[in-house]
Amino acid sequence: MIAEVDFSKILKQALKRGGDFAELFLEKTSTCSIVCEDDRIERIITGTDAGVGLRVIFDHKTSYGYCNALSQKGLLELASSVSSAVGAKAEPVDIQLATKPSSSNLEVRLLPDGVPMSQKVSMVERANQRARSRDQRVRQVKVLYRDYNQKVTVANSKDVFVEDNRIGTIFLVQVVSVQDGITQTGYEPVGGSIGFELFDAYSPEQVADIAANRSLLMLEAREAPMGRMPVVLSSEAGGTMIHEAIGHGLEADLVQQGLSVYADRVGEEMASPLVTVVDDSTLPQKRGSFCFDDEGTPSRRTTLVDKGILKGYLFDRLTGGKGGVQSTGNGRRESYHYKPVPRMTNTFIAPGSSNPGEIIRSTHKGLFVNKMGGGQVDTVNGNFVFEVSEGYLIVNGQVEDPVRGATLTGNGPDILKQIDMVGNDLGFTIGTCGKEGQGVPVASGQPTLRIPEIVVGGKAK
Repeated sequence: MIAEVDFSKILKQALKRGGDFAELFLEKTSTCSIVCEDDRIERIITGTDAGVGLRVIFDHKTSYGYCNALSQKGLLELASSVSSAVGAKAEPVDIQLATKPSSSNLEVRLLPDGVPMSQKVSMVERANQRARSRDQRVRQVKVLYRDYNQKVTVANSKDVFVEDNRIGTIFLVQVVSVQDGITQTGYEPVGGSIGFELFDAYSPEQVADIAANRSLLMLEAREAPMGRMPVVLSSEAGGTMIHEAIGHGLEADLVQQGLSVYADRVGEEMASPLVTVVDDSTLPQKRGSFCFDDEGTPSRRTTLVDKGILKGYLFDRLTGGKGGVQSTGNGRRESYHYKPVPRMTNTFIAPGSSNPGEIIRSTHKGLFVNKMGGGQVDTVNGNFVFEVSEGYLIVNGQVEDPVRGATLTGNGPDILKQIDMVGNDLGFTIGTCGKEGQGVPVASGQPTLRIPEIVVGGKAK
């Protein structure tokens, strides 16, 4: 990525005043974004950003700096600056960088860089036209297309040298409909670690239809009832619950700071025996996938909860060192501007054995959630609140009238222990997860599952 740069020399300079570990993170990211609003293309933005982040770890602390001076001189100056935080004198270290091959196969068939801009714009315009033609009650439509090509090189003082090329494509449609003073929004995103072949699986019209139909359906829906009741979450609902209710609480930095309800609970029963929770960055085409994490650790599958028993946490190099374990490959950062922290990748509840239709038929009365909205969780106590974007009443084992305005409120460990049916299907949704001011691409998933009792917020009877 950078010609005529001696990485070993820079790493040695970073450790000149001591330290346990030094690491270079080099990044060059090209992006293309197209936004359509108000029935016209509002923005087309393309660009490339390149830079280097340099980190020194000493006594489980971090000194970090970054720059755009992609030269031997500029990086040596950065190394001197970062090493000054250590403030000691150290013996010279021997660093012999060796390339580490990737065992992952994250193939992209159609590179977005090779697709004409006119074709990308056409996809956006097709979705906009389709959504607006659905119904006269549709008042606003926003369509976003984005692709990126992130080339990453990681070199560190443990002789690791890896390169990763991450390509992603995202397409989303948001529709606002209005009727009799009621406003409802429908939103549908698709994408992942995939090229322009994304549109072989999802046409612009299909994505627009889903968003528009959801918006229009919620205009006709009645207010959701409130109270304690059974809830069936569809595999199409998205993994918001698993991401928020348990995922963040298993990130090792929060655990080690005592900010997680799951701290010091390994080996304990934290969920129903039907529940197995996995984080897996090796899955083809999923938004949270990569060959190496942002510290150069190979991608992997990590079982966090096995049949209800908590097995471990998500570690990066720093928290792994503090805990006396190896990194699980979850050291992630938004860009070279940031130091890595433990983050989820593709996190999901593994499929069970129940037929999804039978889960609904065996529920006499309750709420069926076909799509989750946003949510928030207090990782210290596990309490959460989630919005429902698309929900229906279950009456006598049948999905019936749509309802709007529902929320789900509960406690992560308590709700996970209650789950009494887990479907044999599995669905994923995509997102950008925020933490410590940085966002990273993730996917979250779950099968159809049933919670026998949870607090549903809505309208009082």
